[in-house]
Formats: sequence, C-alpha cells, structure tokens
Amino acid sequence: MNLWTLALAYLRRNRLASALNVLLMAIGIATIVLLALFAQQMNQRMSRDAAGVDLVLGAKGSPVQLILSAVYHADVPTGNIDYAEARRWAQHPMVRRAIPQALGDSWRGFRIVGTSHDYPAHYGAAIAEGRLWQAPGEVTVGAEVAAAGMQIGQSFFGVHGFSERGHAHENSEYRVVGVLQATGTVADRLIFTGLESVWAVHGDAAPEAPEITSMLLNYKTPLAATQLPRQINTQSQLQAASPAFETARLLNLVGIGLDGFRLFGWLLVATAGIGIFVALYHALEARRYDLAMMRCLGASRWQVIASLVIEALLLTLAGAVLGLLLGHAAAELLGAVTDERLVLSGAQFLPQELAIVAAALAVGMVAAALPAIRLYRADVARILSEG
Repeated sequence: MNLWTLALAYLRRNRLASALNVLLMAIGIATIVLLALFAQQMNQRMSRDAAGVDLVLGAKGSPVQLILSAVYHADVPTGNIDYAEARRWAQHPMVRRAIPQALGDSWRGFRIVGTSHDYPAHYGAAIAEGRLWQAPGEVTVGAEVAAAGMQIGQSFFGVHGFSERGHAHENSEYRVVGVLQATGTVADRLIFTGLESVWAVHGDAAPEAPEITSMLLNYKTPLAATQLPRQINTQSQLQAASPAFETARLLNLVGIGLDGFRLFGWLLVATAGIGIFVALYHALEARRYDLAMMRCLGASRWQVIASLVIEALLLTLAGAVLGLLLGHAAAELLGAVTDERLVLSGAQFLPQELAIVAAALAVGMVAAALPAIRLYRADVARILSEG
C-alpha cells in the first residue's frame, strides 16, 4: 500500500478545500519571508553605508535627520555649519579621518555632494571610466547615476533641492569627467565634486566664512566614542551624532512596525493550520468506513494514521514552498519598481527561511494531531457494523 499515493488521491478529491488551505498558508509564509528579506537587506545596506563613519558633525536639530541626510542621503539636511569650526574638531587628536560634505543640489533626484577625494575612497569606489574631479565644475558620478544616463563629457545643471522639480542653476554648469565602479553602497547614487564647485554654484567661489553641510569623522581610538561627542555637543555650536546609535534607534522603530506585519503573517499561517485541521476532521468523518476497510485489508493502525498525517504534511509543504516562491518574487518585484534607495532583491536566501518552513510543518502536524488521535481510538468493528 502506497500511503503517499493514497494521500494525494484524497487531496485531489477535495481540490477546492486543499487549494484554499495551500493558498492561505502560502500568503502567510510569503508575508513573513518578504519582511525577513526586507529587514535583513535594509540592515545590510545601512551597515555598509555607515561603515567607517563613527561620528557626524552637523547643524543643531534632529540627530536622526542628520544621520539620514549625511550618511544615507535619504533626508534633507539640518542646516549648514561653519567649515572652520568643523575643521578644528576634525584636527582633534582622537580623529583619524574627516570628510566634509556640502549638499543642497541634485540631478534627477541624485544628490550632488561637494567633498574631497577621501569620500569615494572611503567606500572603495575605484574609477571605471575617466578620472576623479579636479577643477571647479567637474564631477565624478556613481554607478547608478551613470546607469540613469550620465556619461563622461556630458554637461548638466544642478537643481536646487533634492527633487527634479527644483530651480535649476542655469548659470553654473557641471561637466562629467569620470564614472565610479559599483560598490553596493550609497556612493553609487551620488554625484561627487569639490567643495569649491558647490560654493560657486551658490554665488560665492571664495567665501570668507565658508560653510558646509556636515563632516564625517572616523575615530583614531575607541576612547573617542565616550568623550568626543559630548565635548562637541557641549562646547560648540555643532551637533555630533553617532550613526551606530541613531541607526540602531531607527531600525528598532522600523522593527516595531515590521513586527505587526510579521504577526499578521503568522496569524495567516495559524489560520491555514486551523483550515487543515477542519478539513482533516471532516475528511475523517467522511472516510471512516474507508479507513476501517483499510484496517480489514491488512493496514496497521499506524499506517492509517500515517496516511492522515501525510495529507497534512503535503498541504503544509505545498503552502510553504509556494509561500517561499511568492515571497522572493514579491521582493524582486518591489526592488524593481520602488525608489532606487530601496535595494531589495529576491535572489538572497536567508537561513531563517528553513526555520519558517519547519514552523509551518509543525503547524501542519499539530493540525493533524487531533484527527489522528481520534482515528487511533476508533473501533473498527463498530464502524463496519454501522456500514
């Protein structure tokens, strides 16, 4: 007797109920997988973007906003700061490296960053074509900017602000002199130029009191983490914010929201488990005579129970596999249609997906438990006598 064939035959006989239970299980697992992929890849991306940046100097305001604007380039800056004051802190004995940033303009949503050559070097962004900027008005673009249509030799005007509908600086032209290799970091989405270029665009090629938007610092010693931020915040007009601390706060807030969706996914899985239980329970009622006849034909009590458990496992496994496929497909689709800052891919497989499948199979086993117990206790002779 082939129990798997028997279980499949029973499932085919109840196609609609089986398909609905599989679909409900699949939607729940797809939701959980999609959230897991989103959380994992967002964490990885934010960690890569913030790697090596221990402290950010900027204008007073929200520290989260400062980190989002200066490190991830995903928010508007908190304001400008005095470049000379920022440089004084950059020359602190506890600071190894300092990278200035002057923001304010963009091209097709890609931000133009006035900075030094240390910034692309910080992300390991080697030259793919051309060279790094040298003279005012020259820019070197990241890989995603180049993919959006920016080519070496092309000239363009920056737009004030970070949307495509801002006012264009038509009196100050930029020219592309280089393209960087892809790094998988925020550098791919930036247009790099010198600080002087940004100052010139805004009407002051050689300002007496130059301003920048922010300064990225890298510590020379771990002791700096406990002393330098407090000194800057209390002894200057600047704000010092830690990317590690603020990113952890941000991810925690995002995680609270994701937990709600993740709970919804598990509720769907549990609902599918209840559906499987109801289907098996009613199937047991409808097949009591058939199962009793199997016992008379030589099937053991455990073989009959196994056929019922196999049905539950087949339903659950089909839902789990379909859910994994749907979750990865949804991640790939969202990554393709959403903003370029949300680099979401369905090609990555997470180890916890195995745990998700195992949990789903456990739900199926629990759903089969009560019908299996009832079947184990069934009186074959009485069932046959009742016809």
